[in-house]
Amino acid sequence: MVKEVHVEGFEALQKAVDEHKGRQIFVLFSGSLGSDGMSWCPDCVAADPVVKESLRVASKDAVFIHCGVGDRPFWKDQKNIFRMKLGIKCVPTLMKWGEQKRLEDAECAKKDLVEMLLEDD
Repeated sequence: MVKEVHVEGFEALQKAVDEHKGRQIFVLFSGSLGSDGMSWCPDCVAADPVVKESLRVASKDAVFIHCGVGDRPFWKDQKNIFRMKLGIKCVPTLMKWGEQKRLEDAECAKKDLVEMLLEDD
C-alpha cells in the first residue's frame, strides 16, 4: 500500500523526502488549508480526490507526499521557496520526485494523466 504523508512547507517536505530516500516518491503541491479546512485553491480541491483515488495504480512501495505550499499571498510571491528551489509554477502540481515528470493545474484532475504518471516506471 502506498504510504501517504502530509506536510506543510518546504522544510517539512525536505525532511519527508530524506526520511523516504530509496523509495519512489510522488509529491502533490497544493494550496494550504484554511481555517475552514478547505484549500484556497479551487483547482487543488478538484484534483485532490482524483489523485487520491489514482494512488491505487502506484507501486505498493511508493510514498505519496501531499505538501501544502502556504496561504495564497505566500504562494503568489514569485520568490517563494517552492518556485525558486523546485521550479513549481502553479498549484496543483503532481511530480515524480527527482525527475522532470509532472502534471500541472487542470492536468492533475484528469484521471488518465494522473494514473499514467503514477504507474510509469
